[in-house]
Amino acid sequence: MNNYKLIIQYDGTNYSGWQLQNNSISIQQVVSESIEKIINEKINLIGSGRTDAGVHAFGQVANFLTSKALNISSFLYSLNSVLPKDIAIKRIELVDEKFHSRFDAKKRTYIYLFSKNKSPFYYLYSYNYKPLFEYDLMKLNEVSKLILGQKDFSSFCKKNSEVENKICNVEEIFWHKKSDFIFFLISADRFLHGMVRTIIGTLLETAKRNYDENFLISIVQSKNRELAKESVPAKGLFLYKVRY
Repeated sequence: MNNYKLIIQYDGTNYSGWQLQNNSISIQQVVSESIEKIINEKINLIGSGRTDAGVHAFGQVANFLTSKALNISSFLYSLNSVLPKDIAIKRIELVDEKFHSRFDAKKRTYIYLFSKNKSPFYYLYSYNYKPLFEYDLMKLNEVSKLILGQKDFSSFCKKNSEVENKICNVEEIFWHKKSDFIFFLISADRFLHGMVRTIIGTLLETAKRNYDENFLISIVQSKNRELAKESVPAKGLFLYKVRY
C-alpha cells in the first residue's frame, strides 16, 4: 500500500471542525470525498488531531493509504482544483507505510491572534479584545510559565471529553505584541478538547484581575473545569505546525 502525507491549510469558519460529524460538514469529510472522487477508491483520512468548529489551520497533517501509485504533482493540482476555496493542500509526499499522522506526532503548536482595532479584514481570524493591549505582557508571560511541564489538564478541557488520560506536556508558551496584534503561542505533545482556548481565557482573567500565581496553580491542581475561566472564541485559533 502507498501512504501519502498531506499538509493542509483551512479556514474553519464554515465547518464543524476537523473530525467527521453525523449532521454537519467537517474538513475531514470534504478532503476525504475530494480524494475519493479523484482516485476512485475509498480511503481513511487520518488527521494529526482534531480542531474544533471555527478553528483554522496553517499546517494540519493527514495521511491516507491507497493501492494506487499517484503522480504527486498532478494529484496535488487536481485535488486543489476540486476542493472549495477555504481548504488548500500545501504539500503531498509519499511516506513509509507505517507512518501515522496522529500517533507519530511529537509536538503540536497552536497560535492565537488578538487584534486591537475592529476591522472587517481581521474579524474572522482574530479576537478583537482591546483590554489585552493594556496588560503587562511581561508579567503575563511570566505567569503563563506555570502552565509549562507535564500536568493533568482536566481543568482546561470540556467536561464531556471522552479522553481518560488528561496528562499533557506543554513545552512552550508565550505572548508577543507586534504593532496592533498580539500573538499567543503554545506547544505540547498533545492537547485536550477545548484546552488551548480555555487556557487563554483563564490567563486573560488572571491578567485582568491582577491575580498572583496561586490563582492559576489552584485551578490546575483542582482538576475542575468549573474553576477555569471562559474560553476565548474559536476564530482566533490556528493549528500552526505539527512536528514528527
